[in-house]
Amino acid sequence: MIECDKVKTIPFGGDYNPEQWPEETWEDDFRLLQKARINIMTLNVFNWALLQPDETSYCFDKLDKVMELTQKYSIHVCLATSTGAHPAWMARKYPDILRVTQGGMRRKYGRRHNACPNSPTYRKYAKALVEELAKRYADYDNIVAWHISNEYGGICYCDNCEKQFRLWLQKKYGTIEELNRVWNLNFWSHTMYDWEDVVVPNMLSEEFEDNGIRTMFQGISLDYARFNSDGMLECFNMEKEIVKKYMPDVLVTTNFMGAYKPIDYQKWGDSLDFVSWDNYPNYDDGPAEIAMRHDLMRGLKDGKPFALMEQTPGVSNWQEVCKLKRPGILRLWSYQAVAHGSDTVMFFQMKQNIGACEKFHTAFINHVGNGETRVFREASGLGAELKEKVKDLTLGARTDAKIAIVFDWDNWWAVENSAGPSRLLSYVEEIKQYYKALYDMNYDVDMISVKTDLSGYRLVIAPLLYMCKEGFDKKVEEYVAGGGTFLTTYFSGIVEDHDLVVCGGYPGKLKDVLGIWVEETDALPAEEANLFSYGEKTFPARILCDLIHLRGAKMLGAYQKDFYAGMPVLTKNSFGKGNAYYVGTRANEGFYQIFLKEICDKLELKPAAYTEPGVEAAVRVNNNGRFLFLLNHNPCETAYQVEEPGAEILSGRDYAAGDMLKLGAYDVAVLLREKDFRQGSESTV
Repeated sequence: MIECDKVKTIPFGGDYNPEQWPEETWEDDFRLLQKARINIMTLNVFNWALLQPDETSYCFDKLDKVMELTQKYSIHVCLATSTGAHPAWMARKYPDILRVTQGGMRRKYGRRHNACPNSPTYRKYAKALVEELAKRYADYDNIVAWHISNEYGGICYCDNCEKQFRLWLQKKYGTIEELNRVWNLNFWSHTMYDWEDVVVPNMLSEEFEDNGIRTMFQGISLDYARFNSDGMLECFNMEKEIVKKYMPDVLVTTNFMGAYKPIDYQKWGDSLDFVSWDNYPNYDDGPAEIAMRHDLMRGLKDGKPFALMEQTPGVSNWQEVCKLKRPGILRLWSYQAVAHGSDTVMFFQMKQNIGACEKFHTAFINHVGNGETRVFREASGLGAELKEKVKDLTLGARTDAKIAIVFDWDNWWAVENSAGPSRLLSYVEEIKQYYKALYDMNYDVDMISVKTDLSGYRLVIAPLLYMCKEGFDKKVEEYVAGGGTFLTTYFSGIVEDHDLVVCGGYPGKLKDVLGIWVEETDALPAEEANLFSYGEKTFPARILCDLIHLRGAKMLGAYQKDFYAGMPVLTKNSFGKGNAYYVGTRANEGFYQIFLKEICDKLELKPAAYTEPGVEAAVRVNNNGRFLFLLNHNPCETAYQVEEPGAEILSGRDYAAGDMLKLGAYDVAVLLREKDFRQGSESTV
């Protein structure tokens, strides 16, 4: 994220909102935060109302003073553009900027992210503000990154969007005849005669409420999701271009939100100079779910390091249950981010607000206003450790994974828009089954897109590949024929890019490489399960059960119940030099661990380390060496028997093979093997 000649250690700090506090408190805040060893602040995230009190006036006095303080205290700045929340005067005078909900209701001024991204008025004033900011602060050498808007999200269905959607469709499909084809508009007499016939797919048209929002025309709603994501990307690039005009060498980003459904982050990756994201797990999320989101973010730019832009130092205020981070978790989750590819450790926020919806969101400086709190002590200890022990050692380190899991936003949208076969289908949940099994065994995993080169992986897993996009079937065939191992699951290969079924039998264009034909699919209620055998064990078959015919593949497991008892549920097909597996149902955790372990053993894939349950191991590599991160997620002490000699950089102790390395509750260790395993590294910092 930051040029190495400016930052000599991991960037540590986060969001500071001085506009929410009297000026006379600012310098005391800086002194206190300096004690916590912070070296970077994200500033100006939600400041538009004070920066621009009317259409033609700008006031930068307060921001100037804060920027001067950052220079005085040697704090680097990630400067935001403030365009995530528009001022009240704009909504009052130009109501076209206000979003319209899925139900067709135009919103009033309030909340944040309430501006239509396709409003010409919004774009006009956003561009003007960014121009003023970029001109004014172009010469500040402590600005090491620009932060465009904030957490892009939501969907608008207003007239601006409807007009732009028509233009987007014309550019994508060319003719109204092609639009009728890809949306299958002969169904229900939906044939369109003119582009003006296109309307947004909301609750007034194709979508309806049935225990969640559903749609009558999946192709229309799918394209609208794509359009919405693309429109926000246009806003990002609009602001980025202005910043680059004045500061061409500065790096530009915006903060993502992990597995966030409305925005196709994979399409955004190329536009960001580096990926950054905000890690706010639910109170009941396990460490595997957090790790998967880190890996998903790392995969957006071909495995390059990302920036952890936000996390809470204590408690998140917006969750159903706002549970405290137990002592040690702040440090543990920060190192987990670093273990999975982050080159920063940053937080929201530096000082706790006294009003509105974030007043109970924890900060380095809490309402008590001093450095005597548990959170401040833990944060300060982490800051000291990063500065004095980790330094710049891990910057630019990469994850050398040989296993990849395909994640695709179009599949996510399409699977969960589908009118059948089951409302229980969850794209992310299915992926998590495979990821967690590998995570629990400490295999490093890359989360990749369908565009990623597969040749560097020994095993590629594509759960719920319902939509097999144009060319991906050939990519899979070439990969497997060349010696790769591919695994996919039930409800895969069903449709092409426009959500039209590929005729000729499921799983469509993947039939040959998988060596099977799926004739029917049985959907089971949540309380029901079939059973299937694998090896000497029996496992449940839930949600969907594919009725599979072999066309060259070998049966590895069969159903035990119902009229399809004895039919294959699990298959393996030899194709060229490689193999392709098909799992025709949702099983349980025990199955995925056994099955994937056997595949990994056959491929001679080794985990990052062999550890006790609850101890996560992950590896990053750069020119300084190979870093083995050991993260104890248990609330009790455990130990790791060192497999290879190395120096533990946090304690400064050297370990020989066979030594026992003790890990306290929620403790962390980082073992470095120097210069025995190198690969090119490119830091975000």
